[in-house]
Amino acid sequence: MRPNCFNTRHFSGRHGGRHGGFGAFAMGMAMGAAAGRGGGRRPRVFDGGELRLVLLKLIEEQPRHGYDLIREIEARSGGAYAPSPGIVYPTLTLLLDMGLAEEEASEGARKRLAITEGGVAHLAENAEAVEAAMARLQALADVRERTDGASVRRAMHNLKSALHGRLSQEGVDKKLIHDVVDLIDEAARKIERL
Repeated sequence: MRPNCFNTRHFSGRHGGRHGGFGAFAMGMAMGAAAGRGGGRRPRVFDGGELRLVLLKLIEEQPRHGYDLIREIEARSGGAYAPSPGIVYPTLTLLLDMGLAEEEASEGARKRLAITEGGVAHLAENAEAVEAAMARLQALADVRERTDGASVRRAMHNLKSALHGRLSQEGVDKKLIHDVVDLIDEAARKIERL
């Protein structure tokens, strides 16, 4: 069995799969749009085979090490998705074991992977799946850009501040709370109809 040649000490909890907050909403929207369906349980971005193809495609573009690959996927998704080291590093080891990638001269403790002829052939055989997986990253970036723009974040922050300010005052009763809920629901309906 091949020893794990990748250095994972560079990762903190922040670098794991980032699916929380508004990014999760954007990712769910993109995945629903890409699949032609809405809502429901948030789907995974890639299954194991698709992630393997994405990593191999990125290695084909230029030799990279695991950290570079995680950051590149995050960049291409517009920050909506970053695969965890616990998924990426075993997948890279699998690419080595399959003969699709090979280690290149190291940069300190990190090993860069380069694609092999077998890897190039594997990408060619799976060109349609590679294209679909890369398009999924772009779809995440597109949705993230539309839904996480500065003006949208500012407006959401203003709403949150207004809600907190008004509902924390004395004299708040159930009627006021229902009126606030009705206003928020009405705004949501208007946004859906745009």
